[in-house]
Amino acid sequence: MSSPVSTPKLPPPDPDALLHCRKVRAHIQAEIERAGGWISFARYMELALYAPGLGYYAGGAAKFGAAGDFITAPEMTPLFGRTLARSAEAVLQESGGDILELGAGSGRLALDLLRELECRQVLPTQYRILEVSPDLQARQRALFEAEAPHLLERLVWLDRLPERFSGLILANEVLDAMPVHLVRWLEGEIFERGVIVRDGEFAWRDQPLSAGPLWQAASEIEPGPDYLSEINLAAPAWINSLAHSLERGAIVCLDYGFPRAEYYHPQRDSGTLRVHYRHHSLDDPFYLPGLCDLTAHVDFSAVARAGTEAGLDLLGYTSQANYLLNAGLLDFMAGMDPTTRDYLRTASAVQKLLQPSEMGELFKAIAFGRGLDGGVPGFERGDRCGAL
Repeated sequence: MSSPVSTPKLPPPDPDALLHCRKVRAHIQAEIERAGGWISFARYMELALYAPGLGYYAGGAAKFGAAGDFITAPEMTPLFGRTLARSAEAVLQESGGDILELGAGSGRLALDLLRELECRQVLPTQYRILEVSPDLQARQRALFEAEAPHLLERLVWLDRLPERFSGLILANEVLDAMPVHLVRWLEGEIFERGVIVRDGEFAWRDQPLSAGPLWQAASEIEPGPDYLSEINLAAPAWINSLAHSLERGAIVCLDYGFPRAEYYHPQRDSGTLRVHYRHHSLDDPFYLPGLCDLTAHVDFSAVARAGTEAGLDLLGYTSQANYLLNAGLLDFMAGMDPTTRDYLRTASAVQKLLQPSEMGELFKAIAFGRGLDGGVPGFERGDRCGAL
């Protein structure tokens, strides 16, 4: 399976972007050659997204908002960040710590959250941002310089997870961008789908899966007789790292996904891997590498197990709609003037955040804690931990 450079239905890349794409393709093809002609899809995805100076999240292309490839919840309305501030306030007051956001995107969530905490007079001493993209770091700084320069002194950018941390760790749409392995279950055997180069183009090749962590994870799943899906080994390892860092406080993750029974449902026999380019959703992960976002849904059962096995308390798991409603999203709406254009724009965004047919049901919220007597606001009603 190979990908054309462009299709008539999609906006074509400009010459500079196309040149960048060719550099990314050459870089990945060289990696395949060094590896003996085959790499796992997880490695392909890692290079396409994170190769230094080349990958999608390491390059300079616009990613968020109308000019990018997708729109995240913080870009839709400031009420998303303001609502999350209620969770943050409770955790900060009990833990006495700071906030650590993992992958802060455009910086909009950090800005809205801090503004609300400032109104509540509970600003943390530091708002730390772990961001792997120098380009996104610069954009986050520029946003604060333009809209809230007085809060810049609170921001600290990190290049690695702190050894010890107390407070709130926040991850919005981070898990879905972690590299995933593609696994095929076929007539009682398990194969890993990897990437080769054929006639100068990327192509698929399956090979039998040998003993190891991926085989162990795959052997615990019993899908249909011919079934292709993803296994994310990075997410449990990531949760384990957060658990080792967190001394006291909470971890809140929001992302799209399912508990395991739904993730590996017999009818979902082609997996969840998707490509995002200029607000189009595609199937071909070989399309314009370096210019497209690659994502897969989250297996929240695996995430929950990793957290509890690492000694964290599972504080809640629910739909994004339940979480935001419990945390008071509609209270902020009630405080707005319904006769203004801003109210109408906000109402449209809130509908997308809450509606089951939009983001309300597909997106989930999960929270872990350590050393907290109280819970995290947002999980009081509609908790679904039993489904994990």
